[in-house]
Amino acid sequence: MSKLKIIILLLFVLLSSDKLSSQTDSIEVYLIDAYCSREMPYTFKLSFYTSDLCKSKVVLEDEYEFVVSDEFADMHKADININDLTFNDKFVNFKIVTETETGAIFKSENFDFDLPFEPQIKEGSDLFTLCLFGSAIFLLPYPGYVYDGNSSYFSLTKEIPVLSFRSKSLNYPAGYISLEYSYIFNADDPSYLRAGYKRIFDVSEIQYISPGLSLYTNFNINQGISPELSLGLFTIEETFTFYVRYRYNFALHNSGTNFQEFYIGLYSAFFSFYPD
Repeated sequence: MSKLKIIILLLFVLLSSDKLSSQTDSIEVYLIDAYCSREMPYTFKLSFYTSDLCKSKVVLEDEYEFVVSDEFADMHKADININDLTFNDKFVNFKIVTETETGAIFKSENFDFDLPFEPQIKEGSDLFTLCLFGSAIFLLPYPGYVYDGNSSYFSLTKEIPVLSFRSKSLNYPAGYISLEYSYIFNADDPSYLRAGYKRIFDVSEIQYISPGLSLYTNFNINQGISPELSLGLFTIEETFTFYVRYRYNFALHNSGTNFQEFYIGLYSAFFSFYPD
């Protein structure tokens, strides 16, 4: 009988040891948020919880290391400024390193996040040249074709996205409010000013589809409303999107003239303001 008790006791000790060992086998990481803010300063927003109390840090691209929790906790959160960091790709890999109360170190699987609206400045790139390029593109007016039912005209238009609204997409905002100035060559009243709203829908085949509605004036008798449709076709330097746009202008004044526009341009929310 005493031998049986010893065997049962040994089995109990072994099972207890296995259970204790499995509890400290590893720390599981459950990711909640991991994304980069869309406006300057670019901030990597990270939050996660763990299966046990631990300290934690995050390592970006096996190069940049940041402390997330310097005290033992199971809920972890950090906002990390990444403006001065250099990455070789739009997608940034990272892993989470945890330390238990016993000093055991564990590493998570690899995760990633992407860098929205930011030109990729690789090693050896000339920042000054890149800024000049971006500024030149931002200030550049875009060519267009105007037809009023009788005559055709060449035009130049400059659109500025003034206010952008966040979306769940990391590529484009949900929409934006813009100001536009157009000059129609050889027209009787060549100058047009517009204010409008554009909605952006990400699509897989191209970059986006964007319906919009604007109010316009030529500072004389031609005021009206302009429904439009834009197609974002491809990106340049991960910052500007080349688009084509069609717009029909309905004059609200009896002496005004309805007319159509076709033009191309480059869209970027890089210089736009986000209200939150």
